[in-house]
Parts: sequence; C-alpha cells; structure tokens
Amino acid sequence: MTDQSAGQNALQDIDADLLDPYENLVSIDVLGVEVNVPEKNRLLRCFQYLSLNTISYGDFCWNGECTNCQIWYHMKGQDELNDRPALSCRIECVEGMVITKLSRFIELEGITK
Repeated sequence: MTDQSAGQNALQDIDADLLDPYENLVSIDVLGVEVNVPEKNRLLRCFQYLSLNTISYGDFCWNGECTNCQIWYHMKGQDELNDRPALSCRIECVEGMVITKLSRFIELEGITK
C-alpha cells in the first residue's frame, strides 16, 4: 500500500466516524475560498472535514448552546446585504452557500490561518 492510499484510507475511516453518510461533495465559498465539502452534513462537521485538528479541539458544544460556531452567510447570486446569521452546528451545508464571516472561535487551516 502506498503512503497516498494509506492516507486516503485513514481519511475515509475518519469520515465514517464523524460525518453523516454522503455520496457527493458540494461546493461552498468560505471567506472567498471555494471548497468542496460532504453533502447532507451540518456545516460544523464540514469545517471539521476541512480542518480536522482545529475544529475537533475547538471550543464547541456541538448542540447550539454555546454559539461559538456562529457564521454569516448568503446564497450564490446574492450579496452581503442578504447575509443571515446561523449556527454551523445546526445548519446543513448547501451547494452555493457563501460564508462571509466566521465566529472568532472557528479556525480553518488554509483559510483563516
């Protein structure tokens, strides 16, 4: 087994443990960076998919009580005047979502750090 295939197998194991079942990745924009995340999953889990260590060890309750995972978003084709607040642990990711602001508690490797 090559290092690359071993890494992919490890990622698939993590996916199965953390994510709801999905068949496809959907494209969303996070602070101007287009990323692909698993469909049919809460946005905070998608952030964990993108940045396993920073989100896994972040200060999140995962049930909407702490509000540390708050984001502001609109849909593709709209502008920031249409931004809505949401808790990323409660909202499902949707193709074309544009996230314009993240709580200071959300750190994403390659995007915010």
